[in-house]
Amino acid sequence: MKRSPPVRRLRSRFGARTVAGQVFFTTLGIAVLLVVAAVVSLVLQGRRDSTHEAEARSLSVAETFAQAPGTVAALDSKNPTAVLQPLTEEIRKRTRVEYIVVAGTNGIRYTHPDPAFIGKHIFGPYKEALHGESFTRISTTSRGPAVASVVPVRRPDGSIAGLVSVGITVETVNALASPSIPFAIGTALAALALTTGAAALVSRRLSRQTRGLGPAEMTRMYEHHDAVLHAVREGVLIIGADHRLLLANDEARRLLGLPADAEGRAVTDLGLEPRTAELLASGRVATDEVRPAGNRLLAVNLRPTGERGGPPGVVATLRDTTELRVVTGRAETVRERLMLLYRAGARIGTTLDVTTTARELAEVAAPGFADCATVDLADAVLRGEEPELPSGNVIHVRRTAICGTGTDHPLYPLGRVVGFVPTDPEAIGTSGGHTWMVPDLTASSQWRQPDPEQAARILEYGFHSLLSVPLHARGVILGMANFWRAQNEEPFTAEDLSFAEELVARAAVSVDNARRYTREHEMAVTLQRSLLPRGVPEQNALDVAFRYLPAQAGVGGDWFDVIPLSGARVALVVGDVVGHGLHAAATMGRLRTTVHNFSTLDLPPDELLGHLDELVARIDQDEQTDGGVAVTGATCLYAIYDAVTGRCSIARAGHPGPALVLPDGTVEFPEVPAGLPLGIGGMPFETVELEVPEGSRLVLYTDGLIERRGRDIDDGLEQLRRALADRDRTPEETCDDVLETMLPTRPGDDVALLVARTRILDPARRVQWEVAPDASAVSGVRKEATRWLADQGLDEEGFVTELILSELVTNAIRYGSEPITVRLLYDRALICEVSDCSSTSPHLRYAETTDEGGRGLFLVAQFAERWGTRYTARGKVIWSEQTLDEPEPPPE
Repeated sequence: MKRSPPVRRLRSRFGARTVAGQVFFTTLGIAVLLVVAAVVSLVLQGRRDSTHEAEARSLSVAETFAQAPGTVAALDSKNPTAVLQPLTEEIRKRTRVEYIVVAGTNGIRYTHPDPAFIGKHIFGPYKEALHGESFTRISTTSRGPAVASVVPVRRPDGSIAGLVSVGITVETVNALASPSIPFAIGTALAALALTTGAAALVSRRLSRQTRGLGPAEMTRMYEHHDAVLHAVREGVLIIGADHRLLLANDEARRLLGLPADAEGRAVTDLGLEPRTAELLASGRVATDEVRPAGNRLLAVNLRPTGERGGPPGVVATLRDTTELRVVTGRAETVRERLMLLYRAGARIGTTLDVTTTARELAEVAAPGFADCATVDLADAVLRGEEPELPSGNVIHVRRTAICGTGTDHPLYPLGRVVGFVPTDPEAIGTSGGHTWMVPDLTASSQWRQPDPEQAARILEYGFHSLLSVPLHARGVILGMANFWRAQNEEPFTAEDLSFAEELVARAAVSVDNARRYTREHEMAVTLQRSLLPRGVPEQNALDVAFRYLPAQAGVGGDWFDVIPLSGARVALVVGDVVGHGLHAAATMGRLRTTVHNFSTLDLPPDELLGHLDELVARIDQDEQTDGGVAVTGATCLYAIYDAVTGRCSIARAGHPGPALVLPDGTVEFPEVPAGLPLGIGGMPFETVELEVPEGSRLVLYTDGLIERRGRDIDDGLEQLRRALADRDRTPEETCDDVLETMLPTRPGDDVALLVARTRILDPARRVQWEVAPDASAVSGVRKEATRWLADQGLDEEGFVTELILSELVTNAIRYGSEPITVRLLYDRALICEVSDCSSTSPHLRYAETTDEGGRGLFLVAQFAERWGTRYTARGKVIWSEQTLDEPEPPPE
């Protein structure tokens, strides 16, 4: 059976091989022996006391009965048995003796517990009692040892009338004393338990102090410790709380020159240097404090010995640092350089920004390595482009970072274009033909040649040493890092050169990574900008403003659109593809193009999102088959605003709902069913229709506007409400105010914001008629249309409009179902709409030469700018748009 850890700990602590275990078992054995001896002594003493008690009791009962009044008279009576037998039995039972026998002087019994023995001669000696002497005898019976006492009965004149014999067994006396035996045993066991507990406590304390070691192990450990203490090449002193030396090893005696009798003396009386003796006697904590000792310099360390339960005092260690001072100084320099390289690895390249990385390099180098550091980068690197190889001896770079100087420094300022010579043999240092080290600027004529006046100002400022190291990456020079010294009087050395090259090499990798990221980011931003709308299409239904902010981490997949539809309607679209980078931007472009194509079908918002959801699912399947990245995570909101009715139909697929700002400044968040994100499928989308008063503002946005790390989405919506509420603003002003309030810093996610102020088409610019399902009604429609166009000043459009209406109304009467309605809208274009309750849609086709009909829609398509069919809940609408020669400006 596997023992539990507590059992193993007890066995290891109290094992017979440990000192604690041996002490425990020895103490326990002594305690057991003492308890056994005490118990035996108590038993023997009890036996002796029981015998004495039996003698005393039997003699006392015999004398009492012999001297009792009436005993003599009963013996002298004619029938002593009749008088004495009842009395003796009663007294025997009360006194719990074995028998009380009364006999005459002739030895004949008058009483006995067994009446059969009455009248018989008593056994044993009794004649001594006839002489007037009482006596007690011990005998062995079948019930064990017994005590019998015989007492004479005297008459008043002194003669003997008879004798009384009382017997009692020792067992009876023991029975009377037996209640005290458990108490004695319990006392013995309690003493044994206390002794065992005390032994366990002592052994536990001893186990802690001896670490569970056995005698041989302790002896071996002491021998090893003593050998190590005296063999170690470091001085060790143990000083007590009274500042007396308790122990000193051989090395400490050698370093301090201690006398043979040093142990036990105060450290201040050992003839040490006063400063050294004062430190050793102080008892405080010290780390590598240098103190003199003769012609040596000792590094002294002091630590208290009582922190972990040891005796109070201190332990001192001594090292001879006389020969190591120079080596220590160089090692400290190496350590500082290694720490500087470590900090460089942690601080340089924290962002993927070229300018920030250059500034981090300068901040790491100054003032730790140089008094001033400057970083110059090629313009191509700053733009994210691949740097070109130098065509001559000079590479032109731009000052990108300066650190370590005040504002009055004479160095070239930030943004200044400077040049350096990367390959000129006369200006090259010793590191691979590219690093330029000038230990003494005052003695270098080569350094002064490019700009003597600038060199003079630099020397006057106090710079005296320069180290220039190019930033290399993949065999191309990205720029130059320059290190200057002024306050530090030491010039740059070959060791400094090696360190600078290592530091700059690490930084160059980060600069190149940032450059490549900048290039990719610019490419992604360019792609994204090309996929987003450049402006807002011309339409009169909405006054629209928009903003798009890319994420700080890179471009994403947010997009928006304003799409004019038929019938003075406009579609507003906002979508989001989760993720960042080129793939998200490309996916966004695909979805935006798809929405444009679906919108030409004049589908309701829920049906359009349904088709878009199926398309995204198919794209995901194709991407997974080709090992590409799926689009899962795209969301979209699609809204259609009708400027004729003032109603807005909205559906969304996992996208945040819109905000509606009423003309009085009240902000609402209409309840629009969220739906699942695109590509998941399985659930239909729902369309909600809203009454939107003229002058209201519809605000559509992506989640980057309201969601942020550390902020709840409800808090974001409330903040958006406050930014939109109260005062009346144009859509442009609304965009600016919302972004200023919601995004004080660059966002962590893309943000698309679309604000649209609603307009209603003037009722005077629209007309509607009900048409009877009779071919003769077509002429009436033409006349009414011509009259209305004349009222609107559109007489020139009358002929084309009559032709279009004749064909559309005739088709509705012939192929459609009641009711049939004609509507004319005068917006930026002249819109003709014919609606009926049939779902059959006409198709454009080429008629044969023998066909009598089939050319109507062909004529409509030729004379109208656009035409099409859209379905409604009750049927369909066939519409056409005619471009006007001079479009009317949108109403103010």
